[in-house]
Amino acid sequence: MIEYMLLAFGEVVMVFGALGILRFPDVYTRLHAATKCDTGGAMTILLALALYTDPSVFIKLKLLLLAFLIALINPMVSHAIAKGAYKYGIKPKVVVDMYAWDNP
Repeated sequence: MIEYMLLAFGEVVMVFGALGILRFPDVYTRLHAATKCDTGGAMTILLALALYTDPSVFIKLKLLLLAFLIALINPMVSHAIAKGAYKYGIKPKVVVDMYAWDNP
């Protein structure tokens, strides 16, 4: 029963993340929505699959390792994309630009 709740929660997070990608105004807020969608939704779905699969420990470990790698790598990649977009010259549509303080 818990597997179905986790699966439904992961799907809801993915849908809201996709809506955020369509709705948000600039690349940085869209990247934030995509990162939360990928990290939270995918990890929850993988956890649900790990609980749902047959008693094979090897498959469960692979799914949990994949969830761990998503949690580890996804925020770093999104930060690198955001920093690359900023260095390319795409300005955020916000009131306070924290990166502008770093470069004199």
